[in-house]
Amino acid sequence: MDSSSTRRQATRQKLFEAAVTLIAEQGFSSTTVDEIAERAGVAKGTVYYNFASKTVLFEELLQHGIELLTASLQSAADENAERGGSHVDALDAMVRAGLDFISRYPSLTQLYVAELWRTNRAWQSTLMMVRQRAIAVIESELRAGVAAHEFSGEIDIPLTASALFGMVLVAALDWQSYQPERSLEDVHAALSRLLQGRVGGTVASG
Repeated sequence: MDSSSTRRQATRQKLFEAAVTLIAEQGFSSTTVDEIAERAGVAKGTVYYNFASKTVLFEELLQHGIELLTASLQSAADENAERGGSHVDALDAMVRAGLDFISRYPSLTQLYVAELWRTNRAWQSTLMMVRQRAIAVIESELRAGVAAHEFSGEIDIPLTASALFGMVLVAALDWQSYQPERSLEDVHAALSRLLQGRVGGTVASG
């Protein structure tokens, strides 16, 4: 990669970080391009050089963030496979990776959750597409677990994958907002017990 491409990527990253912080603080409509440029330490023209509009910037921001999360989940699954771990272990590793990601990018996660339920946004189709990529990583592990007879064949894979994805998002935001004194390890242990018991089937039905 040449130096100009490296510089442009660094600039775009600064703009992403400035935008996500401002929009989380004051909302999309109230955030101006001038404010994003000022927070990023660049000229206003630099914003438009990299993004056609504030809407395009925000759409790419959401896409960039969820792609990072997807890569993190996939990496966790791959590393577990290299260790010879079970498919339950892989899901547990993805839960941990998701919590770690959200702890590093809490504002981005807040934005994602807020925008997920707004169907009138210009970027809704993009958001749903990248969300599905993240969930597909979980679905793949669930299918492999069913094939290996680790999980019941009666599992509704799409719904279970969405539920696991949502569980991590909501639990992590609750942790960050209302229980910040708890450690990542503590929160992961609580979700791990839930995962091992329900998806892994180690808790007897009562």
